Amino acid sequence: MSAPSGRVQTVLGPVEPSALGRTLTHEHLAMTYDCCFCAPAPGHEAASLEPISMSSMYWVQKNPYCHRENLRLDQEREAVRDELLRFRAAGGGAVVENTTRGLSRDVRALRWLAEQSGVHVLAGTGFYVDATHSAETRAMPVEQLTDTLVGEILHGADGTSIKCGVIGEIGCSWPLTESERKVLEATAQAQAQLGCPVIIHPGRNPSAPFQIIRILQEAGADISKTVMSHLDRTIMDKKELLEFAQLGCYLEYDLFGTELLNYPFNPDIDMPDDNKRIRRVRLLVDEGYGERVLMAHDIHTKNRLVKYGGHGYSHILTNIVPKMLHRGISQSAVDKILIENPKQWLTFK
Repeated sequence: MSAPSGRVQTVLGPVEPSALGRTLTHEHLAMTYDCCFCAPAPGHEAASLEPISMSSMYWVQKNPYCHRENLRLDQEREAVRDELLRFRAAGGGAVVENTTRGLSRDVRALRWLAEQSGVHVLAGTGFYVDATHSAETRAMPVEQLTDTLVGEILHGADGTSIKCGVIGEIGCSWPLTESERKVLEATAQAQAQLGCPVIIHPGRNPSAPFQIIRILQEAGADISKTVMSHLDRTIMDKKELLEFAQLGCYLEYDLFGTELLNYPFNPDIDMPDDNKRIRRVRLLVDEGYGERVLMAHDIHTKNRLVKYGGHGYSHILTNIVPKMLHRGISQSAVDKILIENPKQWLTFK
Protein backbone atom coordinates (compact mmCIF):
# COMPACT_ATOMS: atom_id res chain seq x y z
CA MET A 1 0.00 0.00 0.00
CA SER A 2 1.40 3.40 -0.97
CA ALA A 3 1.01 6.91 0.42
CA PRO A 4 -1.69 9.12 -1.15
CA SER A 5 0.64 11.13 -3.41
CA GLY A 6 -0.84 14.50 -4.38
CA ARG A 7 -3.66 14.23 -1.86
CA VAL A 8 -4.36 14.96 1.81
CA GLN A 9 -5.13 12.04 4.13
CA THR A 10 -8.01 12.66 6.57
CA VAL A 11 -9.55 10.24 9.06
CA LEU A 12 -12.33 9.63 6.53
CA GLY A 13 -9.91 8.98 3.69
CA PRO A 14 -7.87 10.91 1.12
CA VAL A 15 -9.24 14.20 -0.24
CA GLU A 16 -8.11 16.72 -2.81
CA PRO A 17 -6.01 19.51 -1.26
CA SER A 18 -8.44 22.11 -2.56
CA ALA A 19 -11.18 20.61 -0.36
CA LEU A 20 -9.58 21.73 2.91
CA GLY A 21 -10.35 25.45 2.97
CA ARG A 22 -9.39 27.42 6.07
CA THR A 23 -7.30 25.08 8.19
CA LEU A 24 -6.17 25.08 11.83
CA THR A 25 -2.86 23.25 11.79
CA HIS A 26 -2.40 22.52 15.49
CA GLU A 27 -5.38 21.53 17.62
CA HIS A 28 -6.55 18.71 19.88
CA LEU A 29 -10.07 17.32 19.85
CA ALA A 30 -9.79 14.29 22.14
CA MET A 31 -6.91 13.82 24.56
CA THR A 32 -5.78 13.76 28.17
CA TYR A 33 -3.00 15.96 29.56
CA ASP A 34 -2.60 14.30 32.95
CA CYS A 35 1.11 13.91 32.25
CA CYS A 36 1.56 17.66 32.68
CA PHE A 37 -0.49 18.24 35.84
CA CYS A 38 1.14 20.96 37.96
CA ALA A 39 0.63 21.05 41.71
CA PRO A 40 -1.33 24.17 42.70
CA ALA A 41 0.17 26.86 44.89
CA PRO A 42 -0.18 26.31 48.66
CA GLY A 43 -3.69 27.13 49.77
CA HIS A 44 -5.25 26.28 46.38
CA GLU A 45 -5.28 22.48 46.66
CA ALA A 46 -9.06 22.36 47.09
CA ALA A 47 -9.63 24.55 44.03
CA SER A 48 -7.74 22.06 41.86
CA LEU A 49 -10.25 19.34 42.75
CA GLU A 50 -13.54 21.25 42.53
CA PRO A 51 -15.80 20.89 39.48
CA ILE A 52 -15.41 23.67 36.92
CA SER A 53 -18.05 26.32 37.60
CA MET A 54 -18.65 30.02 36.99
CA SER A 55 -17.24 30.83 40.42
CA SER A 56 -14.03 28.86 39.77
CA MET A 57 -13.59 29.73 36.11
CA TYR A 58 -11.20 32.64 36.54
CA TRP A 59 -8.88 30.56 38.74
CA VAL A 60 -8.98 27.69 36.23
CA GLN A 61 -8.22 30.05 33.33
CA LYS A 62 -5.15 31.37 35.15
CA ASN A 63 -4.07 27.92 36.39
CA PRO A 64 -5.25 25.55 33.65
CA TYR A 65 -2.65 22.87 34.37
CA CYS A 66 -3.38 22.79 38.10
CA HIS A 67 -6.94 21.49 37.72
CA ARG A 68 -7.17 17.76 36.99
CA GLU A 69 -10.63 17.79 35.41
CA ASN A 70 -9.55 20.62 33.11
CA LEU A 71 -6.92 18.32 31.59
CA ARG A 72 -9.50 15.77 30.39
CA LEU A 73 -10.58 17.09 27.01
CA ASP A 74 -11.53 13.52 26.11
CA GLN A 75 -14.65 13.90 28.29
CA GLU A 76 -16.10 16.60 26.02
CA ARG A 77 -16.89 14.80 22.76
CA GLU A 78 -20.31 16.42 22.24
CA ALA A 79 -19.02 19.87 23.21
CA VAL A 80 -16.13 19.50 20.75
CA ARG A 81 -18.57 18.43 18.03
CA ASP A 82 -20.59 21.59 18.68
CA GLU A 83 -17.37 23.61 18.54
CA LEU A 84 -16.49 22.12 15.16
CA LEU A 85 -19.96 22.91 13.84
CA ARG A 86 -19.42 26.49 15.01
CA PHE A 87 -15.99 26.53 13.33
CA ARG A 88 -17.52 25.29 10.07
CA ALA A 89 -20.28 27.91 10.23
CA ALA A 90 -17.59 30.57 10.64
CA GLY A 91 -15.93 29.43 7.41
CA GLY A 92 -13.57 26.77 8.70
CA GLY A 93 -12.82 23.66 6.70
CA ALA A 94 -10.17 21.47 8.32
CA VAL A 95 -8.36 20.74 11.58
CA VAL A 96 -5.04 18.95 12.09
CA GLU A 97 -5.39 16.95 15.32
CA ASN A 98 -1.95 16.70 16.92
CA THR A 99 -2.61 14.08 19.61
CA THR A 100 -0.02 11.31 19.49
CA ARG A 101 1.00 8.36 21.64
CA GLY A 102 1.33 9.42 25.25
CA LEU A 103 -1.71 11.73 25.17
CA SER A 104 -4.49 9.10 24.92
CA ARG A 105 -5.07 9.46 21.19
CA ASP A 106 -8.53 8.27 20.09
CA VAL A 107 -8.78 7.97 16.31
CA ARG A 108 -12.30 6.53 16.56
CA ALA A 109 -13.44 9.71 18.29
CA LEU A 110 -11.77 11.75 15.56
CA ARG A 111 -13.63 9.83 12.88
CA TRP A 112 -16.93 10.39 14.72
CA LEU A 113 -16.23 14.11 15.07
CA ALA A 114 -15.42 14.40 11.37
CA GLU A 115 -18.61 12.57 10.41
CA GLN A 116 -20.76 14.61 12.76
CA SER A 117 -19.34 18.03 11.90
CA GLY A 118 -18.42 17.89 8.23
CA VAL A 119 -14.99 19.29 9.11
CA HIS A 120 -11.97 17.53 7.60
CA VAL A 121 -9.92 16.06 10.47
CA LEU A 122 -6.36 14.81 10.10
CA ALA A 123 -4.88 12.52 12.74
CA GLY A 124 -1.25 12.54 13.86
CA THR A 125 1.09 9.61 14.35
CA GLY A 126 4.12 9.76 16.58
CA PHE A 127 5.26 10.10 20.16
CA TYR A 128 4.95 12.99 22.59
CA VAL A 129 7.71 14.08 25.01
CA ASP A 130 9.99 11.59 26.78
CA ALA A 131 7.99 11.79 30.03
CA THR A 132 5.17 9.97 28.22
CA HIS A 133 7.34 7.33 26.50
CA SER A 134 6.76 3.80 27.66
CA ALA A 135 9.64 1.47 28.45
CA GLU A 136 8.81 -0.33 25.20
CA THR A 137 9.11 2.92 23.23
CA ARG A 138 12.45 3.79 24.81
CA ALA A 139 13.77 0.34 23.94
CA MET A 140 12.81 0.56 20.25
CA PRO A 141 15.60 1.11 17.73
CA VAL A 142 15.13 3.85 15.15
CA GLU A 143 14.12 1.32 12.51
CA GLN A 144 11.25 -0.02 14.61
CA LEU A 145 10.07 3.50 15.46
CA THR A 146 10.13 4.31 11.75
CA ASP A 147 8.05 1.24 10.92
CA THR A 148 5.49 2.28 13.55
CA LEU A 149 5.06 5.73 12.01
CA VAL A 150 4.88 4.39 8.46
CA GLY A 151 2.38 1.71 9.46
CA GLU A 152 -0.04 4.17 11.06
CA ILE A 153 -0.06 6.25 7.87
CA LEU A 154 -0.32 3.39 5.39
CA HIS A 155 -2.50 0.92 7.29
CA GLY A 156 -4.19 2.57 10.30
CA ALA A 157 -3.67 3.46 13.93
CA ASP A 158 -4.61 1.83 17.24
CA GLY A 159 -5.92 -1.37 15.73
CA THR A 160 -8.22 0.40 13.26
CA SER A 161 -8.18 1.14 9.55
CA ILE A 162 -8.22 4.89 10.32
CA LYS A 163 -5.04 6.29 8.79
CA CYS A 164 -2.99 9.18 10.09
CA GLY A 165 -2.28 12.05 7.75
CA VAL A 166 0.65 13.73 9.45
CA ILE A 167 3.61 12.79 11.64
CA GLY A 168 3.29 14.76 14.87
CA GLU A 169 3.18 16.51 17.06
CA ILE A 170 6.56 14.97 17.79
CA GLY A 171 7.36 15.95 21.37
CA CYS A 172 10.78 17.31 22.31
CA SER A 173 12.01 18.41 25.73
CA TRP A 174 14.85 20.71 26.72
CA PRO A 175 17.39 19.35 26.94
CA LEU A 176 16.50 16.75 24.33
CA THR A 177 16.57 13.16 25.58
CA GLU A 178 18.03 10.16 23.82
CA SER A 179 14.61 8.62 23.27
CA GLU A 180 13.33 11.87 21.73
CA ARG A 181 16.37 12.04 19.46
CA LYS A 182 15.62 8.53 18.17
CA VAL A 183 12.01 9.54 17.49
CA LEU A 184 13.24 12.57 15.51
CA GLU A 185 15.51 10.35 13.43
CA ALA A 186 12.63 7.93 12.82
CA THR A 187 10.41 10.86 11.84
CA ALA A 188 12.93 11.94 9.23
CA GLN A 189 13.23 8.42 7.83
CA ALA A 190 9.45 7.93 7.66
CA GLN A 191 9.01 11.29 5.97
CA ALA A 192 11.69 10.42 3.42
CA GLN A 193 9.80 7.22 2.58
CA LEU A 194 6.32 8.72 2.39
CA GLY A 195 6.70 12.39 1.43
CA CYS A 196 4.35 13.27 4.28
CA PRO A 197 3.93 16.38 6.48
CA VAL A 198 5.69 16.58 9.85
CA ILE A 199 4.97 18.81 12.86
CA ILE A 200 7.24 19.33 15.88
CA HIS A 201 6.65 20.36 19.51
CA PRO A 202 9.97 21.98 20.51
CA GLY A 203 11.45 22.18 23.98
CA ARG A 204 10.90 25.42 25.85
CA ASN A 205 14.19 27.09 25.04
CA PRO A 206 15.09 29.38 22.10
CA SER A 207 17.84 26.99 21.02
CA ALA A 208 15.50 23.99 20.79
CA PRO A 209 14.02 24.68 17.32
CA PHE A 210 17.49 25.17 15.83
CA GLN A 211 18.74 21.91 17.34
CA ILE A 212 15.71 19.96 16.14
CA ILE A 213 15.98 21.19 12.55
CA ARG A 214 19.67 20.26 12.50
CA ILE A 215 18.91 16.71 13.72
CA LEU A 216 16.10 16.29 11.19
CA GLN A 217 18.27 17.55 8.32
CA GLU A 218 21.11 15.20 9.23
CA ALA A 219 18.64 12.29 9.31
CA GLY A 220 17.25 13.09 5.83
CA ALA A 221 14.03 14.98 6.58
CA ASP A 222 12.36 17.38 4.15
CA ILE A 223 12.45 20.64 6.11
CA SER A 224 10.18 22.32 3.54
CA LYS A 225 7.38 19.98 4.69
CA THR A 226 8.09 20.35 8.41
CA VAL A 227 6.32 22.64 10.89
CA MET A 228 7.94 24.10 14.00
CA SER A 229 5.13 24.66 16.49
CA HIS A 230 4.79 27.01 19.47
CA LEU A 231 7.13 29.70 18.23
CA ASP A 232 5.07 32.23 20.20
CA ARG A 233 6.42 30.76 23.48
CA THR A 234 9.82 29.68 22.22
CA ILE A 235 11.65 32.28 20.13
CA MET A 236 10.88 35.74 21.48
CA ASP A 237 13.83 37.68 20.08
CA LYS A 238 13.15 39.27 16.67
CA LYS A 239 16.66 38.71 15.33
CA GLU A 240 16.66 35.05 16.42
CA LEU A 241 13.23 34.51 14.87
CA LEU A 242 14.31 35.87 11.49
CA GLU A 243 17.48 33.78 11.68
CA PHE A 244 15.38 30.68 12.33
CA ALA A 245 12.98 31.56 9.52
CA GLN A 246 15.86 31.27 7.06
CA LEU A 247 16.08 27.51 7.73
CA GLY A 248 13.02 26.93 5.54
CA CYS A 249 10.48 25.13 7.74
CA TYR A 250 6.93 26.33 8.43
CA LEU A 251 6.66 28.84 11.27
CA GLU A 252 3.63 28.17 13.44
CA TYR A 253 1.99 30.61 15.85
CA ASP A 254 -0.48 28.27 17.48
CA LEU A 255 -1.32 29.55 20.95
CA PHE A 256 -3.91 32.13 19.90
CA GLY A 257 -6.32 32.64 22.76
CA THR A 258 -3.76 31.72 25.43
CA GLU A 259 -2.89 34.53 27.82
CA LEU A 260 -1.17 33.32 31.00
CA LEU A 261 0.38 35.49 33.69
CA ASN A 262 2.49 32.56 34.91
CA TYR A 263 3.62 29.81 32.52
CA PRO A 264 4.30 26.82 34.80
CA PHE A 265 6.36 24.80 32.32
CA ASN A 266 8.98 27.58 32.13
CA PRO A 267 8.43 30.49 34.55
CA ASP A 268 11.06 32.52 32.69
CA ILE A 269 8.73 32.80 29.67
CA ASP A 270 6.29 35.71 29.58
CA MET A 271 3.51 34.32 27.42
CA PRO A 272 2.59 36.87 24.73
CA ASP A 273 -0.98 37.96 24.17
CA ASP A 274 -2.80 37.79 20.84
CA ASN A 275 -1.86 41.35 19.86
CA LYS A 276 1.81 40.44 20.15
CA ARG A 277 1.22 37.27 18.14
CA ILE A 278 -0.39 39.31 15.38
CA ARG A 279 2.59 41.67 15.35
CA ARG A 280 4.96 38.72 14.99
CA VAL A 281 2.90 37.32 12.11
CA ARG A 282 3.00 40.70 10.39
CA LEU A 283 6.77 40.88 10.91
CA LEU A 284 7.21 37.53 9.17
CA VAL A 285 4.90 38.56 6.32
CA ASP A 286 6.70 41.89 5.89
CA GLU A 287 10.08 40.13 5.90
CA GLY A 288 9.02 37.82 3.06
CA TYR A 289 8.12 34.67 5.03
CA GLY A 290 4.34 34.81 4.50
CA GLU A 291 4.46 31.52 2.57
CA ARG A 292 5.82 29.73 5.64
CA VAL A 293 3.45 30.97 8.38
CA LEU A 294 0.70 28.83 9.95
CA MET A 295 -1.78 29.61 12.75
CA ALA A 296 -3.83 27.69 15.31
CA HIS A 297 -4.99 27.65 18.96
CA ASP A 298 -3.56 24.36 20.32
CA ILE A 299 -6.73 23.80 22.35
CA HIS A 300 -6.02 20.96 24.78
CA THR A 301 -7.88 21.88 27.99
CA LYS A 302 -11.56 22.28 28.79
CA ASN A 303 -11.37 25.92 29.86
CA ARG A 304 -10.67 26.99 26.28
CA LEU A 305 -13.96 25.57 25.00
CA VAL A 306 -16.95 27.88 24.54
CA LYS A 307 -18.87 25.59 26.89
CA TYR A 308 -16.59 26.74 29.71
CA GLY A 309 -16.38 30.40 28.73
CA GLY A 310 -13.37 29.95 26.46
CA HIS A 311 -12.60 31.22 22.97
CA GLY A 312 -13.18 27.97 21.09
CA TYR A 313 -11.89 26.78 17.72
CA SER A 314 -13.47 29.72 15.86
CA HIS A 315 -11.44 32.40 17.68
CA ILE A 316 -8.93 32.93 14.86
CA LEU A 317 -11.62 33.25 12.19
CA THR A 318 -14.02 35.43 14.15
CA ASN A 319 -11.68 37.58 16.26
CA ILE A 320 -8.08 37.37 15.08
CA VAL A 321 -8.51 37.71 11.31
CA PRO A 322 -10.40 41.05 11.61
CA LYS A 323 -7.62 42.36 13.86
CA MET A 324 -4.97 41.15 11.41
CA LEU A 325 -6.67 43.08 8.62
CA HIS A 326 -6.92 46.14 10.86
CA ARG A 327 -3.19 45.89 11.56
CA GLY A 328 -2.30 46.00 7.89
CA ILE A 329 -1.99 42.34 6.99
CA SER A 330 -3.67 41.96 3.61
CA GLN A 331 -6.54 39.61 2.87
CA SER A 332 -4.33 37.75 0.40
CA ALA A 333 -1.69 37.24 3.11
CA VAL A 334 -4.36 35.98 5.53
CA ASP A 335 -5.70 33.56 2.91
CA LYS A 336 -2.20 32.29 2.25
CA ILE A 337 -1.67 31.60 5.96
CA LEU A 338 -5.02 29.90 6.54
CA ILE A 339 -5.66 28.20 3.18
CA GLU A 340 -2.70 27.96 0.83
CA ASN A 341 0.09 27.20 3.29
CA PRO A 342 -1.77 24.37 5.08
CA LYS A 343 -2.78 22.92 1.72
CA GLN A 344 0.82 22.86 0.50
CA TRP A 345 2.13 21.43 3.77
CA LEU A 346 -0.48 18.68 4.14
CA THR A 347 -0.31 17.34 0.58
CA PHE A 348 1.73 14.17 0.25
CA LYS A 349 4.54 14.37 -2.29
